[in-house]
Amino acid sequence: MRHAEFEDPRLVQVYDAECPWGPDDDFFLAVVDETPAARVLDLGCGTGRLTIAMAAAGHTVTGVDPAHASLAAARRKPGADRVTWVEGTSAELPTDAYDVAVMTSHVAQIFATRAQWAATLADLRRALVPGGRLVFDSSDPADRRWERWNPVDSRRRIVLPDGRKVEAWTEVTAIAAGDVGFEHHYVFPDGEELRSSATLRFRTERDLRDSLRVAGFYVEHVFGGWGREPVGAGDGELVVIARRAATPE
Repeated sequence: MRHAEFEDPRLVQVYDAECPWGPDDDFFLAVVDETPAARVLDLGCGTGRLTIAMAAAGHTVTGVDPAHASLAAARRKPGADRVTWVEGTSAELPTDAYDVAVMTSHVAQIFATRAQWAATLADLRRALVPGGRLVFDSSDPADRRWERWNPVDSRRRIVLPDGRKVEAWTEVTAIAAGDVGFEHHYVFPDGEELRSSATLRFRTERDLRDSLRVAGFYVEHVFGGWGREPVGAGDGELVVIARRAATPE
């Protein structure tokens, strides 16, 4: 099943257990906090870890995601009542409604085709106020992260809240022109195995800058990691902070 860790309630629980608060969340929250009492869009909010934290920090936050199971998990969390949750995509975003938009956990890479990415950026530009900020992360292809997605290097054990242990690993299924297909495997204590497949687009820094410029953004910063290191000297990331320009190119 594609994107099953967001669509299957059993794997949503595994995803939450495997992805606790981390330095990426610290980074995004710090950037959002630079705009006091901001109206924030979290596109691809998933189970709402950062979404709820931004609301707790005093921002007016909308979390948007197409995955029903992920949003159901988000709505059950403490503090979820402070967030407006929307099951949908960027196409349904209102106009001139947000001061800051974030896409975290490499959501930007899910829009694999050029047309999907261009449409998403156009929707985000429309949803942001003039001068509004767009903040997102994308894996740096120079880091070649996919080479570590194999049954040996990626094998891990995930402990669920009830104490059960899930064995997991990842393997690449296809590589073509910047697109990497992969599959996560999850084996539960009773022997049941669930799988989740996806394709991510690995864009270069130049690709990101060019696509943002064409969509009507100007880039303020591109960092290589969560400590704001230069590209190539951080965590193998391309962490982008851009602003909506007055008019698209």
